[in-house]
Amino acid sequence: MPSFPLKLLARRMLSPSVGHYTFVRGDGQALDFQPGQFLQLHVPLADGGVARRSYSLAMPRTHAPTPDDTIEIAVSHMPGGVATELLTALEPGGTVAGNGPYGRFCLLPDDANRRYLLVATGTGVTPYRAMLPQLERLMAERGVEVVLLFGVRSAEDLLYGDEFRTFADAHPGFRFMPCFSRGLPADPHPDMRHGYVQQFLGELEPDADGDIAYLCGNPGMVDACVETLTAAGLGPARIRREKYTAGK
Repeated sequence: MPSFPLKLLARRMLSPSVGHYTFVRGDGQALDFQPGQFLQLHVPLADGGVARRSYSLAMPRTHAPTPDDTIEIAVSHMPGGVATELLTALEPGGTVAGNGPYGRFCLLPDDANRRYLLVATGTGVTPYRAMLPQLERLMAERGVEVVLLFGVRSAEDLLYGDEFRTFADAHPGFRFMPCFSRGLPADPHPDMRHGYVQQFLGELEPDADGDIAYLCGNPGMVDACVETLTAAGLGPARIRREKYTAGK
């Protein structure tokens, strides 16, 4: 797939170690994508080579693609990481090459489930942000329920947490359950949990006939949740996964 320039419009910190980057295509073309897909950024190396780093698209979109649409990703900043060095030094107006979209971690049009179980750790929550308009439509059209189980260390790491809580408050069929491994925040919401997401997946009583699960984040979490879901009777077609691994 041919590459294209991505022009940085803005960046902001979502947490002490994760930045939200907003780009627009610099070639005047629109980016057509499905929520759940990812882009690759091309990172020039000192030896003349190029490293490719993959980032899930984070933007909810409710209209047909246009050249003016923003392209949003969340990036974990890693000390010494080549992508981190490139992106933190990039000024608004600067460009980086990319290509895509790629991936099949998407909601499927033929799904006939009663509930989606969306499980994430860290930046693995970004595909679910992009899926919000789709989920809103599915909840309205066929009454599907959605639970987002999101694991982080502490409240400052809860990426897009205010957006997900606002969405949950406005949609009774959507439940947002943050899990904090280092302790609950002060005055916690009743749906907050202290621990790891894999500890609380069983609390949702996964149903082999009615549920489809999406798992996105660190491999250990994904593997543990697959084990829980398989034990509950969910087959491979109902467990969709995307493992995030860190790359320098």
